[in-house]
Amino acid sequence: MNEKALFHKRIYALLLVAVLIFSIFAIRLLDVQAVQASGFAKRASNEMWNSSVLLAPRGTITDVNGLELARSVAAVNIVVDQTMITDPQTTAGIAAPILGMSTSEVATLLTGKKRYQIIAKQAKPIVWRNLMSTLDSYNTGVMKERGGVAKRIVGFFSERSYIRDYPTGRLAASLVGIINDAGVGAAGLESSMEQSLAGQNGRYDYANGAGTIIPGSQQFVTEAKPGKGIQLTIDRDIQWVAQNAISQAVKSAQAASGTVVVMNPKTGEILAQASAPNFDPADRKTRTLASLRNPAVQDVYEPGSTGKIITIASALEEGKTTPETVWTIPYSIKAGSGTFHDAEKHKTERLTTAGVLAQSSNVGAIQIGSLLSHSSLYDYLRKFGIGESTGSHLPGESAGILPRVDTWSATTAPTIAFGQGYSLTALQATSVFATIANDGVRVTPNVIAGSIDTSGGFTPSKPQKSLRVVSPETAQKMRLIMESVVSEAGTAPAAAIPGYRIAGKTGTAQRVDDSCHCYRGYTSSFIGFAPADKPAYVVSVVIQNPRGQHFGGVIAAPVFKTVMSFVLQSKHIPPTNTLKVSFALKEADLLKKAPQP
Repeated sequence: MNEKALFHKRIYALLLVAVLIFSIFAIRLLDVQAVQASGFAKRASNEMWNSSVLLAPRGTITDVNGLELARSVAAVNIVVDQTMITDPQTTAGIAAPILGMSTSEVATLLTGKKRYQIIAKQAKPIVWRNLMSTLDSYNTGVMKERGGVAKRIVGFFSERSYIRDYPTGRLAASLVGIINDAGVGAAGLESSMEQSLAGQNGRYDYANGAGTIIPGSQQFVTEAKPGKGIQLTIDRDIQWVAQNAISQAVKSAQAASGTVVVMNPKTGEILAQASAPNFDPADRKTRTLASLRNPAVQDVYEPGSTGKIITIASALEEGKTTPETVWTIPYSIKAGSGTFHDAEKHKTERLTTAGVLAQSSNVGAIQIGSLLSHSSLYDYLRKFGIGESTGSHLPGESAGILPRVDTWSATTAPTIAFGQGYSLTALQATSVFATIANDGVRVTPNVIAGSIDTSGGFTPSKPQKSLRVVSPETAQKMRLIMESVVSEAGTAPAAAIPGYRIAGKTGTAQRVDDSCHCYRGYTSSFIGFAPADKPAYVVSVVIQNPRGQHFGGVIAAPVFKTVMSFVLQSKHIPPTNTLKVSFALKEADLLKKAPQP
């Protein structure tokens, strides 16, 4: 083969190799562009774009006048990409004073390989602005000083967050409740109304350049929907007076706890629900499992003499007695297999039904209760709401304890007649007296006035359910009888308010101690309403396990007077100025009233 032919052959071979190489590149290019293009694009997008939760602010909880008890305040989570921090110690030294943290603590959080590390959770927006301003000044300074050679401090970014703020502090804390670290209601109305208050979180995407959010790249995929607000029936000013009064009483009596409830008997609206001791929902140090309870609806106790209201009202309703029926009242009496006695020793007396209540005679209540069959007394207890939830829907509400009538022993009915042997909550006890104040109609207690949507529109709660328990005539007689309790001849003259007709009843019950499953200590109470002839409000006071003096007329009645005086004044309730008609309390008084021949 000559040289010319060999040259052409080599050129031909080179062309074949070139064509083959070009074909391989063409096939690979086709594969990348047509077959794998979407995969590469998706991978690049995933590396550049991130998604984050857009938190929704919780709804506000307000009092009846729109004053905030709980609200969400704007905050930020300060986050860092650790891989972008070249000098953790220097960076920490700059950031720590602004964050209110130690340099070592911040340095630890800045060191590592995490692309997402929270440095400060729920910080105030001003903290974030101060941090960014300080870092910008530092970066500008070092770049000028070192001619652009020094590395800037980068890698910080913020996320929108919220702080749950309780502007009134301890006020109504056991009612309002708290949220947990995850922002979910954990106690009180914050928990029971979670579905309405929480709202719905949104989502946004953002471009991630060099480990931080590229400004202006945020794209909102789903907008956050704020939670609905809740307006309570609570009046902040009345709540404050009630809280202050019960706190002072519990401290003075060295008691375990105390509760005050203020209710409108016609509507069931609760104007105040205060308890002591209480806690600051914003301060973890004041929180305990016990303090997070709502004593008004979760703690049960035996009512003692306030329970005599049910016994006497039931007997009046059944026509078994009248307010001025005379009873022979010895100091003690045998009933069933037991012997019962009055609180203080006395000679045998002749008291009317009104006198039995005014002087709080256990013996008299047992005699009046014996006029009713067991099933009849039990039915009235149930109608007054004993042994069942009030329907307030407050979290953790107890139904109390009422033994089924078919389990009653020979001593159960006598014991129940004077207010022991069954248990109720402070709210249930308040509801019993509200029933008498409301002409014999029991209205479901309510603490929610309505809801507020995101545009500010108010939707009132549905009217509360009602049930007639006794007739208006029986209720009126009971109110007149209960006025005697607050007279000088009764057990609670300390509850009297000058210028107003006051009706009520004291209670001093033996207290069940769970630690020994025995009676130890006392529950002292006073529940009443005003004006007695035209009731506008009911106030109940319950004090658990006071030390020393323990009679309800001595330690609970003054709290009632303080709270009720403020309620009447703040709600502009004038004295009725009607003629007070009272029943005779003793047989001797009854004889004096009889017309002389």
